[in-house]
Parts: sequence; C-alpha cells; structure tokens
Amino acid sequence: MKRVITFLFVLAMVLGISMQAQAALELRGEDSLGNRLIYDNDLNITWYDYSNSASNWQTQVNWASGLSVDFEGTIFDDWRLPTTVDGPNDEGYDGSTTAGFNITSSEMGHLFYTEIGNKAYYDTSGGGPQSGWGLTNTGDFQKLLSNYYWSGTEYSANPTNAWGFNTYTGNQTKYNKDVTSYAIAVRPGDVSVAVAPEPVSMVLFGVGGVVLAARRRFVPNRKLFRRRG
Repeated sequence: MKRVITFLFVLAMVLGISMQAQAALELRGEDSLGNRLIYDNDLNITWYDYSNSASNWQTQVNWASGLSVDFEGTIFDDWRLPTTVDGPNDEGYDGSTTAGFNITSSEMGHLFYTEIGNKAYYDTSGGGPQSGWGLTNTGDFQKLLSNYYWSGTEYSANPTNAWGFNTYTGNQTKYNKDVTSYAIAVRPGDVSVAVAPEPVSMVLFGVGGVVLAARRRFVPNRKLFRRRG
C-alpha cells in the first residue's frame, strides 16, 4: 500500500512540474476595447496587448500610468511600463550584462526570450545572425510589434536616458528620453477574479482522492485486534 501511495505522489509531482513549465502565459480575455490581457504566472504580472504609438519616454510613462482598462466590468488602473534591472551600461551577448542581447532579467526580455521563445540577432557567444532571429513568435499577443519599446526604468548614471528593448533584434540598451519608441503596459498580479483551477491543483486533488479512498479500503478493522477479557 505504501508503494502505491508513493508512486501516486511522485506521479503527481512530475505531472505538476511539467504543467507548470508549460503554463507561463495565460490569456485572460479581451477588455471593452478588444485588447487582450495576458497573465504571466512566472513574474505575476499582466500584460496589456496594445502598442501605444511611438513617442518620447515621459509621454509613454504618462500613458501607461493613466490607463483605465475595463475588463469584464472591473476597472484596472494600476498600469506601468515594464521594468529593467538598472546598472552600468555593460554590453554583452551571454545574457549576464545590463545591456546587449539574450538578457532575460528585464520584463521585456523575459517576455521576448523566455515566454514567447524568440532569438536575438546574436547568439550567446556573439555569433550572428543566428537562424530564426527576431520577433518570429508572438504567442497570444496580437499587437506586439517588431520595434523599439520603452522601459519604465531610468538609467541612474545619466537620468536623461532610460532603458529600452528592441524586439526586432532582441537588443536591450539605454536611449535618450527624447527618442521616440513604442510602449506596452503591464500591471502587478492577475486580472481574473475567478481563475479556473490550475492543472497542477486538479492533479493533486485527484491523486489525493485516490489515496484517501485506498487508505479507507485497506485500513484493517481494529476491532479484530482488540484484546479480549
């Protein structure tokens, strides 16, 4: 009996890990304007699938912070531009630097590389162009463009600049705030009030029921082992 329970538990863990790995982006639906809301359960943020027309950094910051999104009758107004890890403008290819290619520490980089599976112009060794580079995958996004996007993070070493991400080449770098770039907004957390049970939870619940039923079936009748007299 213990072997059966152990097997079911291990099976649930394996299935759970597999399902979690495949369910990083979840389409929640469309707002009243027909723009999609997409939840990233890796970073616990929700993307607003709309690319605001190219403009300078401050204009895009104001646009995101002023957004009021009506989703299923609920108004969400806590939007912002994606964040970037600030630091010295060190460029590289292996993803460990603040600027350059294959960087996944920023929210845009995480989306571009990790979530929707795109490749940079250069590989992690600096060789390029690599096959299939650029914004070839968009996942559930319908309005993500192959272009420059602003981050909401200023470049602290020179506040006249801010960080940005180029979805055409996969390059992350700083730009002067007067440069015109597109913008996409995110907000913290999920927008779905009643989220359907995750596959992992369903698996564990089902296995738990099987184990409980099995234990009830195989628990010995303790009355048979009571001492008499």
